[in-house]
Amino acid sequence: MNGAHDMGGMDGFGPVVPEPNEPMFHAQWERRAFAITLAMARPGGWTIDMSRFARENRSPADYLSKSYYQIWLAGLEQLMEERGLVTADEVAAGKPLHPRKDVPLLGAADVAPMLARGGPTERPAPAPARFAVGDRVLAKEMHPQGHTRLPRYVRGRTGVVELVHGAHVFPDSSAASTGEQPQWLYTVTFDGAELWGADAEPGLRVSVDAWESYLESAP
Repeated sequence: MNGAHDMGGMDGFGPVVPEPNEPMFHAQWERRAFAITLAMARPGGWTIDMSRFARENRSPADYLSKSYYQIWLAGLEQLMEERGLVTADEVAAGKPLHPRKDVPLLGAADVAPMLARGGPTERPAPAPARFAVGDRVLAKEMHPQGHTRLPRYVRGRTGVVELVHGAHVFPDSSAASTGEQPQWLYTVTFDGAELWGADAEPGLRVSVDAWESYLESAP
């Protein structure tokens, strides 16, 4: 979707100021928000794409007023409310108010095995790959209402296929709960001048992972 989260290539937000030796978490609550989001996916049944969409699917005023992990927390609350795992009055109170039964929990002993398994997304290919390494492709000019992994700044731009990764779960359909619908996944490299024009840094190249339905053959 087009939203405040898709900030690649945008200007007017001030300089990027890296934080030396930046910690992974700046406060204990951020660590907990991250951990709970992962743990609650088990009873909630959401995918990584549903989780991403819950974070990005909010108004610019809301999104831009929150810090990184505040957005994670807001997305978690949305996912849990949608599945009846928490209610609005419990979120406001900051504690459980209503009894629940038969909610599968992620125990402490299960955390390490779960993280070791990860969440592989590669699937059997539904058809032969349409593109090969070296092919010139055009990223489609598209503006979907739901989740997508195609950045706005490459849409309508021409690049070259650099890698073919096999078939993977299609994030757009996964986020919409319409199934995995696996597609071929490619790394496509764009010249900086193609994206930014004459103001691009000389020699700049940008690589984007793009699913097959995001692409068409370049004219």
